[in-house]
Amino acid sequence: MTTDPWGRVDADGTVYVRTAEGERAVGSWQAGEPEEALAYYRRKFDELAGQVQLLEQRVKGTDLAPAQAESNIAKLREAVAEAHAIGDLASLQDRLSALTDIVGKRREEVKAARDQARVQARETKERIVAEAERIAEDATHWKSGGERLRQLIDEWKAAERIDRATEATLWKRLSTARTAFAKRRKAYFSSLDEQRDAIRSSKERIVTEAEALASSTDWNATAAAYRELMRQWKSAGRASREAEDELWGRFKGAQDQFFQARSAVFAERDASFAANAEIKETLLVEAERLLPVTDSRAARSAFRSLLERWEAAGPVPREMRDKLEGGLRRVEDAVRKAEENEWKRSNPEARARAQDTVNQLRRSIEQLEARLSKARAGGRDKDVKEAEEALAARRSWLEEAERTLAEFS
Repeated sequence: MTTDPWGRVDADGTVYVRTAEGERAVGSWQAGEPEEALAYYRRKFDELAGQVQLLEQRVKGTDLAPAQAESNIAKLREAVAEAHAIGDLASLQDRLSALTDIVGKRREEVKAARDQARVQARETKERIVAEAERIAEDATHWKSGGERLRQLIDEWKAAERIDRATEATLWKRLSTARTAFAKRRKAYFSSLDEQRDAIRSSKERIVTEAEALASSTDWNATAAAYRELMRQWKSAGRASREAEDELWGRFKGAQDQFFQARSAVFAERDASFAANAEIKETLLVEAERLLPVTDSRAARSAFRSLLERWEAAGPVPREMRDKLEGGLRRVEDAVRKAEENEWKRSNPEARARAQDTVNQLRRSIEQLEARLSKARAGGRDKDVKEAEEALAARRSWLEEAERTLAEFS
């Protein structure tokens, strides 16, 4: 009989392995020497040990799923328990038990992570639904709102699944929000189309009126009418882009036709007014010689005669009108101001009031001077100061009153 620390070969060729429960026959060897049998069955053990080692490496070094790991461990346990091999089979079972503990902890960790992921997924999906409902209720930027809803759907799909009941409830709310947003957007654009149709009708009326005025020769009234039509156009709002462009082209065409015709007529008329402008330029030079006004009566008489000739000269080109009229107006203002000053100087009532003011101030000053002398003689410093201050004020007023009175001389 040939022996080994973990097994033996009996004289009849039976091969045994030693275990904690006793010996167990694992095979029969009739083909050669007993040592060859032991070597063969030790290799069987080494193969099993290699499988255990490989599984240990996979469990400890990879993210092997707990269920798969447990299945592999169970298969190896069965293989070790029934192994036709010689070796320390108990140590392999111990190593497999240790792996079972590791996988058990891994399973708990995976379960905890999955539970946490589901909690986070639920929070994520509740946030997605809440935002979708806000968009459905409040959003008015339709393009960005629709785009954001599509992004929320993508976020929903990317999130972990949660329990079926909660998932179904939240998905129903999300679908309802999408539907509500779509209905509100459709209603808005439907209303917008109605508004644009109304605006189009209003602008078609404006264009019709503008085209009817295009050939008018009532220049002032028609120009005012076009300004009013332009105001109405701007306040009407915007129709659809296509209608807006088409109607504006017609409106502008009618307006341009009228104003171009008016400009041509005014240009022809202005050319005939050139001679009138030359006359008025000469009259303006004559008028400016009245400045500065020294004799208001003579200046008014001369200006009246000049104004008659000015009116008789007739209209001038529009581009010269403001310059000529403004120059004449400055001369007229100077003459009028000179007349007003003359009237003030010659007004007897105003002169009498000015003289009375001067007389009152002179009497007041005489009285204050007397008070000042008494106060100084009596050594009353406070009264002296008050009298001096009052005198200074009255003398200042007197100077001004005397200047006013002098203007009437």
